[in-house]
Amino acid sequence: MFDVLKDLALVDNQVTSQIIEDLIDEHAPIRAKTLALYERYKTDSVPVFDRKFDDEGKINRKLNNSFDSEIIDTKVGYFIGYPISYQVDDEQDNAEAMDKVVQNFNYRSDIADLDSETVKMATICGYAGRLLYIDVEGEERAMLLYPWETIAIYDRSIHELQYAMRYYTITVKEGKDKKELTRVEWYDKEKVTFYIESRDGEGFVLDDTEPVNPQLHLFDEVPIVIFVNNDEQQGDAEKVLELIDAYDRTLSDINSEIEEFRLAYMLFYGYAPDEEVMKKARKTGAFGLDTKDEGVGAEFLTKQLNDQVVENHLNRLEANVLRFANSINMTDESFAGNASGVAIKYKLTPLENKCITMERKMTAALRQQFKILCTAWAKKGINLDYLNVFFGFKRNLPVNINDEADSTGKLKGMVSERTRLSLLSFVDDVEWEIEEMEKDSEGMLNLDNIEFEEEEETEEEK
Repeated sequence: MFDVLKDLALVDNQVTSQIIEDLIDEHAPIRAKTLALYERYKTDSVPVFDRKFDDEGKINRKLNNSFDSEIIDTKVGYFIGYPISYQVDDEQDNAEAMDKVVQNFNYRSDIADLDSETVKMATICGYAGRLLYIDVEGEERAMLLYPWETIAIYDRSIHELQYAMRYYTITVKEGKDKKELTRVEWYDKEKVTFYIESRDGEGFVLDDTEPVNPQLHLFDEVPIVIFVNNDEQQGDAEKVLELIDAYDRTLSDINSEIEEFRLAYMLFYGYAPDEEVMKKARKTGAFGLDTKDEGVGAEFLTKQLNDQVVENHLNRLEANVLRFANSINMTDESFAGNASGVAIKYKLTPLENKCITMERKMTAALRQQFKILCTAWAKKGINLDYLNVFFGFKRNLPVNINDEADSTGKLKGMVSERTRLSLLSFVDDVEWEIEEMEKDSEGMLNLDNIEFEEEEETEEEK
């Protein structure tokens, strides 16, 4: 679990140095795991890279097959390749103005990129955080929080966020030297308090570099939102890391063996050439055996490699990696351009299943985000009900427009135009599309009323 469910004995709603230290200690295994998963995603830390043999002279190639990053990137591209759409319900009072408030927040926060990075981080590590804050212009914005820096503390009885803590390392000058210290941001439902590790290493003290400490964060809730990948808070590749390591080891060993083959060995029987003969052979590529004894000869010694067994083993490992990670192989022949939409969707079922889970988790987290934002907007007289903000997810699927056009064409007159247009993958906003169609229709009517006069040909044109 990413959250530390612990009874906090706060005095006057103030966290103590001991509580901070205890939370960091309890979070240490989660911090180590999530950091390791992220480092592995970047291929900065992969087990095969650290492999060593007792015989240092033996060829030891270290090949990394980054299935884990492919699993993650495939899901991110499929799940959120199209940005999430944010819309305010028409039933909301002053809906158009409220929708503009939401869109302005999204623009300021670069929400399409933030959503993509949030999904990526949650898919790698199992969860990610998001901090809501007021910028220097007094506007609400959001930023990504790394899971190894974020601790959420929930109420045991109702599982509601009570406090949140962000901690990270900063470098401070100490005379001519520099020292790394841990800085802490402690959030409750009213304010944020900044602490820093004391220079003598004895606990945490208030950070006196902040002009105001604590500071009001201007929200009525803890301004941190946790986005989980699933209830277990597992990354998508966690279950198959051992399979990926086995693939790395096998391919690395085979590569090493192939390179060993290049070091050809010459076998002599009934004869032992001296050093001078061997030097001449290396220089000329040929030599003679100066002997009349029978049974004397020379030949290359080669090793036999059963490549079929190796290939089958690698194929089985790859298939199991993708199977147990609920991912897909986009280079599979079944994804050829002539495959039908139904066939492609069938192949995508494992990936779709886990994306459905994350979509529900994302919806819950985004709803919590807007619940927090609405408390700040209410102070400005912007009365938006967070329950009236809806989120649309659209999969980044390869589409066959001809098939879609044929299918929707057959439905004309059988279902409403809104329903029919909603079935087209390239139509993002049905209402906007209907309005544009009406404009086109009015334009065509106007064109029908225009009388065009034919110009008489001049003598030169004739």
